[in-house]
Amino acid sequence: MRLGLLGGSFNPIHNGHLSIADQVRERLPLDRVLFIPTGDPPHKREESLAPAKDRYEMVRVAIAGMPFFDISDIEVRRTGKSYSIDTIRELQRQYGPSTELYFLIGLDAFLDFTSWKEPRELLSNCRFVVVPRPGQSFQSLARLSMLPELDARALAQLDAGELTRLDIAIPSCPGIICLPLPLCPTSSSEIRQRIGHGATQANVLPPPVESYILHHRLYQEDRNRTHI
Repeated sequence: MRLGLLGGSFNPIHNGHLSIADQVRERLPLDRVLFIPTGDPPHKREESLAPAKDRYEMVRVAIAGMPFFDISDIEVRRTGKSYSIDTIRELQRQYGPSTELYFLIGLDAFLDFTSWKEPRELLSNCRFVVVPRPGQSFQSLARLSMLPELDARALAQLDAGELTRLDIAIPSCPGIICLPLPLCPTSSSEIRQRIGHGATQANVLPPPVESYILHHRLYQEDRNRTHI
């Protein structure tokens, strides 16, 4: 099985997340995509971060009825600080050696990859799928010392939309796939701000997620302060 992994805070999950997962699944192709919401931070939670149980539930209702999407509580259940390498190792034990893991990641996060725990081990255990992020360029990958020398022209073609895929081979690793998908105009932070000011979320949130947010009064701190 070819299994895509899409982790994140999903604070909240929105249609952009679902679109990216579906486009990657079709382009590669993948058998399934596993959504992995992050748990609660071990120290004081940021005010804008909804509790893990709510973020998990929003993902669950968002993908309900979608046959190629699943959800895992592997990081929600984990106590203390959570690292991607621990998640990958646990998923390998859970799914077995016959499953190929594809780690979906935004370009902005991948550019910071060398600061992660055991980055070389991560590259050895799963294939990374890098997708665009606003304000970031694939040409920035050339500065990552842990990658082989890259073709500058190919990177420029990715940014220009002239190349639909670039595979980066890394010795003894599954490798990296760069996919220049259309940029997602939606961000979770903008959605939270709009909810805080009472704006509607038509066309950006799956209806069950919007209903969950309203029912549980999530992200409404700004609106509450307005009425104090």
